[in-house]
Amino acid sequence: MTFVRDYPADAPDLPAVEATRGLLLLEFGTGWCGHCQAAQPAIGAALASRGDVAHLKVEDGKGRPLGRAFRVKLWPTLVLLRDGREIARVVRPRSANEVERVLDAGIGAAPG
Repeated sequence: MTFVRDYPADAPDLPAVEATRGLLLLEFGTGWCGHCQAAQPAIGAALASRGDVAHLKVEDGKGRPLGRAFRVKLWPTLVLLRDGREIARVVRPRSANEVERVLDAGIGAAPG
């Protein structure tokens, strides 16, 4: 999957995310967040060879329902879903290894 650089203002709703088949990495954050900016190289490196994982950046903040549905408190928060169900997460990753461990959880997870 190609690494997504920007956080789009529009986010899918929870039913759309839960209906997604396969592996989906949700990345909650904002473009102005320093922690989010610092994590981008690690996230990009971890996703570089993972064509099996879709990547969706979700702009988060007050009143954003998708972030609240996943109980996001700090940015960036990465949530890995398989067939719409959470199987792993990491908050404020500092290295590609941390992100890769989350992505690797999708290899061993049984399909929903």
